[in-house]
Amino acid sequence: MSMGAYDEDEHERREQKTSRVDAAFDDERVVYQGTIEYDSGDSTEALLDQFKRIKEQ
Repeated sequence: MSMGAYDEDEHERREQKTSRVDAAFDDERVVYQGTIEYDSGDSTEALLDQFKRIKEQ
């Protein structure tokens, strides 16, 4: 069989494989519990100073 030749058996095999639906997985949503804390951070000047120090290293 040459490159690009149409293989009907292979086409049927792939068609059957892709037409199946796998519904065996768990579809429940996970509920996470806990807390989240947000740090508003330093002032703009403090952040710029920190950036300059990092850049100088």
